[in-house]
Parts: sequence; structure tokens; C-alpha cells
Amino acid sequence: QVQLVESGGGLVQAGGSLRLSCAASGRTFSNYAMGWFRQAPGKERDFVSAISWSGGSTYYADSVKGRFTISRDNAKNTVYLQMSSLRPEDTAVYYCATASRPLYTGRLPDDYRYWGQGTQVTVSS
Repeated sequence: QVQLVESGGGLVQAGGSLRLSCAASGRTFSNYAMGWFRQAPGKERDFVSAISWSGGSTYYADSVKGRFTISRDNAKNTVYLQMSSLRPEDTAVYYCATASRPLYTGRLPDDYRYWGQGTQVTVSS
């Protein structure tokens, strides 16, 4: 069974940076995409970024383009989300997930099957 563990969250001032990590264990698939989502209190879980294992393509929500960078290290079974120029509206629990099917990189929560427990990111003004 695939298990995902996020780390790297914390409290940071506006304009600061954080680097989130998502470590995968158990069964993993090299041709499955990975995604990052976030959920603030009282709001829906929103797409942040995604990366395809096979093609190296990356995708970002408009709200984070130019500020966040997704990357991967397949040898370590780890995906990263480098966040810079953080804003208070970035405050949320951040989740990583694996895609529901191979050779597919989606932007909806239903496009992903396995989820981590999340890591809290809080950006103060």
C-alpha cells in the first residue's frame, strides 16, 4: 500500500519561504504523477501544483505561479514544493497525493487516489 508523509510546514512571515517534502513508501509507480493540494479552514481542497514522473511536466495554480516550484527526486521517492514570496492567503494544510491512473496529471482532488496526512503552513502578516 502506498503511504505518503509530508513535512516542512511551519510558521513563516509574509515574503518568506518554506520547502515542503513528500516522502513515499510502499508500492509506488514511476509513471504516476504527484500533486500538491491545500485546504484552508472552511474552504474546499484546492489544486496547487503537479508533476509527472515520466515526462517531467509541471503545472501550477494561477495563484502560485512564479512563487512555487515543484520538483522530484525519484531515487528518494520524494516530491518537493519550494514556496517563496509567501502570502497570508497561502495559509492552509498542504497535502501531497499520487494520481489515480498512470500517464495522467490532473488538477482535481478526484484525479488522485493516495493522500498524505498534510502539513500545516501558516503565513503571518
